This record gives sequence, structure tokens and C-alpha cells, in this order.
Amino acid sequence: MKNNTLVTLLLSVFIALLGMGIIVPVMPVFASELGAGGLGLGMIIGVFSISRGLLQPVVGSLSDRWGRKHFLVAGLLVYGLVGLLIPQATNIFHLIVIRAFHGVGSAMIVPIGMAYMSMLSPAGQEGRYMSYLNIAIFCGIGCGPIIGGLFSDLFGFFSVFYLMAGMSFFAFFLVIVNMPRYSPGEGKKPVPLLKSVAVMIRSRRTLGILLARYATMIVMVPTMAFLPLLMSEWPTHTGLQVGFVIASRTLVNAMLQLPFGRLADKYSKIVLLLIGVFCMILAILIVPSIKKFPLMVGLYMLLGCGEAIIWPVLGAYASEEGKRLYGHGTMMGVFSFAMSGGVLTGAVLAGTSMDILGIHWAFYVCAVAVMVLTLLATWMISSGNGQEAKMVV
Repeated sequence: MKNNTLVTLLLSVFIALLGMGIIVPVMPVFASELGAGGLGLGMIIGVFSISRGLLQPVVGSLSDRWGRKHFLVAGLLVYGLVGLLIPQATNIFHLIVIRAFHGVGSAMIVPIGMAYMSMLSPAGQEGRYMSYLNIAIFCGIGCGPIIGGLFSDLFGFFSVFYLMAGMSFFAFFLVIVNMPRYSPGEGKKPVPLLKSVAVMIRSRRTLGILLARYATMIVMVPTMAFLPLLMSEWPTHTGLQVGFVIASRTLVNAMLQLPFGRLADKYSKIVLLLIGVFCMILAILIVPSIKKFPLMVGLYMLLGCGEAIIWPVLGAYASEEGKRLYGHGTMMGVFSFAMSGGVLTGAVLAGTSMDILGIHWAFYVCAVAVMVLTLLATWMISSGNGQEAKMVV
């Protein structure tokens, strides 16, 4: 049953994220055609993070009590409906509402997948198992933009969104048929969400892990949503090129997940985290000055390398905390909430910087924010005292 759950989970998450990834190259352009400026574009993305972030801890905690399958099924259904609804939008308000609904579905997919992987991972192999899920996520997101850019060039914007809907519905039926109803192998008594959050607030180590996840997600908006606008300033570019740049980042990330997941289980996670963040910041600071397609691909591959180090490290940290104190679903729900908070912060920072100073400053401001917050987070994690390691919920 464990292997069946693992294979079905990874395949369904891959398909769902593939469907989501294909809209990345076209969503910012579609929003701009409906009249979105920098801040408007940032909020279309940010509202997704708000609705997702508010629900993730609740969904995670409830999944510890009720099982995870029905949450995953509901999330995939929402993804399919969103793909059908986006082409019907005629103004920015419509897109904001649809993206908020999209966030509801997202709160039931990746965090639930992370909780499954945390539960299934043997002690000492958390980084390796989380890397499996990250491979599914990044392969899906990485292949998606290439397909989306190609479909956009050949068939127009709307074909991309309908393709997303079809893929999401396929994953929906896959989970219904193959995933067991209840989570196997989980014996820890569920802990109320508010009680767990109270313990997290008292734990410097846990707060540091959450802050690191928050900080490293700030770059998502400028590097994903603003890239098509940045490349639109070039003399010539195509939707396929945009998709290929984004895909180069995520596919490199996916290919390196397993080796870096193993490193995270064996060596200092703090050192690996700092190396990964340095690679990210270096790439982000250079991106706005690049005007050639091959160089942009190379920089996004460097960005993907940095993220390939960070994701299994932080995933392993969160898995350890879930096993130690909070429960898999609760910890991954709050962990994912921190991710959503980082994306929302990045949306506001990048959008405001773009409107006031220009699109290049969206990248610079976010890079500085990541650097400062990550340094604080690493200090909090490394300075966690022995009493925190003995805390019980």
C-alpha cells in the first residue's frame, strides 16, 4: 500500500503541476491585456497566495484527523474548474476572484502531498523523500511553460487554460481510483492546530525554518510572473522562449533534487541553505541586465541550482519538526503558509517597485529582502537551544 500511495501521489502531483505550469508564460500577458499594471499583476498573483495561505494550516491540521485523500481530490477538482473559468474573465476583478479560488485548490494539493511524503519517509531520510515530491513538482512546472508557450504561439491564450483544465481533471480521476482513502502508517495522535501554533511560536528553531521558507519564496513573483514582461522589452522574443527560460530553471531544479536531498540528510543543512541562497541572489541581481536568450537560460539554470539545494533542506527540516512535535499535516500546512506569505510579500514588493522605480528594481529589491531575512533565519535555526529539542505539544 505504501508504494501504491507513493507512486499515485507523485504522478498526480506531477500532472496537476504540469497543468498549472503551462499557464505561467501567458497569464501575465493576458492580465496586461485586461489592463493590469505592475501592482495589479502582483495582486492577481498575491491573492492566490492569500487564499492558499489562510487555508493551508487548517487543511493540514484537518488532514491529520480525517485523512488526506478527499482534500487532494477536492484540490484537483478546483484546478480543473479554474482552467475553464480563466478564459471567461473580462476584467482584472474577474481574474482576482478566479485566482483566489485557485488558491483554495492549491491549499489542498502541495501541502497534502508534503504531509504524505513526511509521513512515508523513514527517520534520517527526510531530505531524500521530500526530494521525490520536489522532482514531481518541478518536472510538472518545468515542462508546463514549454508546452504552454508552444500552445500559445500555435493556438492562442485560451487553449492553454483549457489544457490546464483537462490535465487537472485527469489527475482528479487518477487519485479517486488509485489512492487509498486513509493515510497508511500514521500512528501519532492529532494535535489541535492552535496548540501546535503556540508551540511553534515558542520554538526559535521552528520559527527560523518557517522564516527561511518565507524568505526564499519572495523571488517567485519577479522571476516567474515578471519575466515575460522583462523579455518583452527585447527586440524579438517568443512565447516558446519565455517558456524555455522558465523551464530551464525548474528542470535543473528537478534533476538535482535527489542528489541534494541525500546531501541534506548527511551534511550541515545550514551551510547548504546559505550556498543555495547565494546562488539565487547572484542570479536574480544579474537577470535584469541580460538581453540575450542563451544568457538568460544560463542564469535561470543557476537559479534552479540554488533552489535545488534549498528545497530538500527546508523540506527535511519541516519533516523533522512534524515528526518531533506537531504532526505531518499541521507542520506542512504551516510550512506552506510561510511559502504563501513569501510569495505574497514578493508580489507586493515587486509590483510596487516596478510601478515606482521600473521593472528592473523589482528584482533588486526582492534579492535584498531574501538575503537579509535568510541570514536572520539561519541564526535562529542554529541558535535553537537544547530545551527546544525536548519540547512536547
